[in-house]
Amino acid sequence: MSTDDDTATESNDVNDSDSGGGHCSTADSDGEVAETLGIVTFERKRDTAEEIKAGLADRYDRIDLLEYHGDVFAEHWGEYDVFCGLMASGIAMRKTAPLLDDKWDDPAVVVVDEELTWAIPLTGGHHGANQVADDLASLGAVPAMTTASEAAGKQGVEERAKALDAHVVNGDSTVATNLAVLDDELGPVARLDGPRAVLVGDDVTVLKRNSGPDEGVVLGTGSVSGATAEQFDAAWSHALDEADADFEDVEFVATGTRKEEESGLLEAAENRDLGVVSFEKETLEEFEGPTPSRSKELIGWPGISEASAIAGGRDHELVVEKIGYEDSVTVAVGR
Repeated sequence: MSTDDDTATESNDVNDSDSGGGHCSTADSDGEVAETLGIVTFERKRDTAEEIKAGLADRYDRIDLLEYHGDVFAEHWGEYDVFCGLMASGIAMRKTAPLLDDKWDDPAVVVVDEELTWAIPLTGGHHGANQVADDLASLGAVPAMTTASEAAGKQGVEERAKALDAHVVNGDSTVATNLAVLDDELGPVARLDGPRAVLVGDDVTVLKRNSGPDEGVVLGTGSVSGATAEQFDAAWSHALDEADADFEDVEFVATGTRKEEESGLLEAAENRDLGVVSFEKETLEEFEGPTPSRSKELIGWPGISEASAIAGGRDHELVVEKIGYEDSVTVAVGR
């Protein structure tokens, strides 16, 4: 049985989920969360449009209803992160296709039928359309995802960026890195502190945090093998209470590479829409915490929860020292 914090593993890898953190107010949603939604509807379908607006109101900063006419998309192009067309997909495709220029700049487009049966992303799946389709699932619609990573049940780099409250700096690189995701060859997401100059190749995707220097906390987490999602969630809640913070303040969950595939941790993170970053042993040794750890004595690993919290924090500051929960999960809070 491997212990947590005390035996935690790490790898700077991300497992993500997203909902939290960074938002974008433009149509370029390169890993950020879409905030503005324009629902394009025929007058006869307005009641359904109102239902969608009411159902999603707490998830977006702005939702507008736009009555359909031939130039409605052109008139409002770039005004919203995502267009939701309450119409046949063919109409939306014909009217938006001439407007498309660059996936990193174009608003995303998703369509849904009047009965709220299907939500189909047409363009910009990783830039807001998949997000809206997922949100429409709460109203009963079935999201019809066709982006390769989602279809394969894997997390593309844009989704990983969302989970880490970050955005993609060099969009062209994602073709290569998302192919690596499909082939299980991408490897961990590594953190690099500056000041430092970095030269990268075309197949390296660079992520940059969205939040400001004084915002956000990191949940450094270790566990025994087999800890449940409920135990992880309860341990995080307790640690956040001690830090006078809540889940909205969390940038991501940090752990060690030996724990990066712990199913309970990944499930709990997904339920909370949090990304997971795992650090290698060598990195954790650089940021060892103050609390003695059994794993240091037994296997030479520093305590994972404190070391990963310090390593993952923007300022490498330990806000809350290691807290144990039911002898199964340990959590420390970093900033």
